[in-house]
Order: sequence, then C-alpha cells, then structure tokens
Amino acid sequence: MEAEDIGLYISYGALIVAIGAAVIMPLLHSIKHPKTLLGSLLGVGALVVLFVICYAISDSEVSAKARALGTDESSSKLIGAGLYTFYAVFIVSILGMVYSEVTKALK
Repeated sequence: MEAEDIGLYISYGALIVAIGAAVIMPLLHSIKHPKTLLGSLLGVGALVVLFVICYAISDSEVSAKARALGTDESSSKLIGAGLYTFYAVFIVSILGMVYSEVTKALK
C-alpha cells in the first residue's frame, strides 16, 4: 500500500466523520432546544411554498435540442421551477445584504 493510498483513506474517514458531525450535532441541539427548530421549520416551509409557486408559473415547453437529450415536459417544468426558485432566493438575499448594510451605515 502506497503513502497516497493511506492518505486518501484517512481523508475519506475524516470526511465521513465531518459529515456525520454536521448532521448529528444540529439534530442533538434541536432536541435539547425545540424552540430553535420552529424557526428552521418556518424557513423550510417558506422555501417549499416558494418552490410550489415557482412550479405553478414555470413553463413545460421543451426545445428540440432538449428533447433530443431526453428531457420531457415534466423535467422541463421542474428545471424551470428550480431556476425561478434560485433567482427569487438570490434576489432576496442580495436585497437583505443591501438592507443590512444601509441600516448599519445609518446607525
């Protein structure tokens, strides 16, 4: 076994431990403090509502090139909804950063 192999295996192990800690620690924290879980659930709920709205307004039209690649109407609608959701979240985050900076500057 070469030194590179050992380093890769150690890195894989460290990655698995980090992913496990990133998933388990917030769950343990939310079990100890259930009120903090409510804020997270509201955020996830808002994202789900936003995605449903974006799905409703997205188009299911498929171009000839996309159809040749195997994209059908439902996939096209999901892709459109994902893009609209991304655009909305991106714009809201930019507006939030601008608002935060302006209110800090005016204090």
